Amino acid sequence: MNDTYDVVVVGARVAGSPTAMHFARAGYRVLLLERGRFPRDTLSTLLIHQPGVALLKRWNVLPGVVATGCPPIDRVSYTVADVRLDGSSWAVDGVRTAFAPRRYLLDSLLAQAAVDSGAEFRDESTVLDLTFDGDRVTGVRVRSGRTEYTVRAGLVVGADGMRSTVAAKVGAPVEIEDPKLTCAYYTYWSDLPQRFRLHEAPGSWVGTIPTNDGATLVGAYFPQDRFGQLRGDGLGALLTAVQHTAPELREQMAGGRMLERLHGTGDQLNFFRKATGPGWVLVGDAGHHKDSITARGITDAFRQVQLLVDCVGDGLHDPQRLDRALGRFAAERDDMLVTDYRNTLKTAALAAGKHQIELLRVIAGSAELTDRYFSAMSGACPADEFVTPELLDLLAST
Repeated sequence: MNDTYDVVVVGARVAGSPTAMHFARAGYRVLLLERGRFPRDTLSTLLIHQPGVALLKRWNVLPGVVATGCPPIDRVSYTVADVRLDGSSWAVDGVRTAFAPRRYLLDSLLAQAAVDSGAEFRDESTVLDLTFDGDRVTGVRVRSGRTEYTVRAGLVVGADGMRSTVAAKVGAPVEIEDPKLTCAYYTYWSDLPQRFRLHEAPGSWVGTIPTNDGATLVGAYFPQDRFGQLRGDGLGALLTAVQHTAPELREQMAGGRMLERLHGTGDQLNFFRKATGPGWVLVGDAGHHKDSITARGITDAFRQVQLLVDCVGDGLHDPQRLDRALGRFAAERDDMLVTDYRNTLKTAALAAGKHQIELLRVIAGSAELTDRYFSAMSGACPADEFVTPELLDLLAST
């Protein structure tokens, strides 16, 4: 089997399927490849913040997400020490709510949107290698069952996760890298209040996120150096963390039940890879990954996809024009994500100090500042615009 496409997208989840959808809508011939079989669950915090939901609305995919029945999330609480913030993120393009659909539902919706837009989708198809003309990527070598075949393409998009085959085959170097900071365990629980809640204590972070069918994701984060100790009893570690960090939540859990097996990871890499080269580009976790504690992965994947298709536009068939467009994408991707990356690493240090708690105490006294804080958390407020003259005046007066 020998095929020729304008774009081959490797990986059909939250970065790959929207990429395929957009290029197909632009009139390109697109092949979307997924190694696994759909639908299938995956490790995820599930949360799509307001900027991500606004993109789903723009792409006309949001109605499908709403139809899954996952509850809209329009408020969030954050408790650390004796301080509690309770508020809402700002709206983005008229969207005030976040959503947290189960991934086997979200990923299937996105893949179907790509197919409906004209992309061809093949699951259970493993990319073995890339093809080259000099240093330019010209396609992929694929295995499906016992069949191996070559697909040629003007652009190969690696959307295949933080251990990306595309990144490995092009030798994409890591340009920014930081140590792992946390490990995490989570499961789904019944009969909990359908609320988005965050709780922090020294060395501990606990959160709840409502999802489909009345279930709530309950998760806990720990310092990375405890992973070897905790992995033998992840459920015990999760329940102990909830009891210590969010005792009210632990009491509520006693009235419900665990709905699924425990999920966990000690593999939360923090990096930026080189994003592009001749004939190839990386999006989503393939090009950039950070600790999941701020639940920004899905939203930032959507933002990268929109940036990529905006940069490429109708220039895919001109190699020189495409290379310039990919260069713009690479530079703008880093500018878009690096500040939130650094802020995520600060959160993942699990070390809220005296000065941070005093800052939160001041913020908690103002509904406007509280909403601004949660807007910075969601990405609705750029992180570098969070500090206002009002906040500085309040801090000076304490």
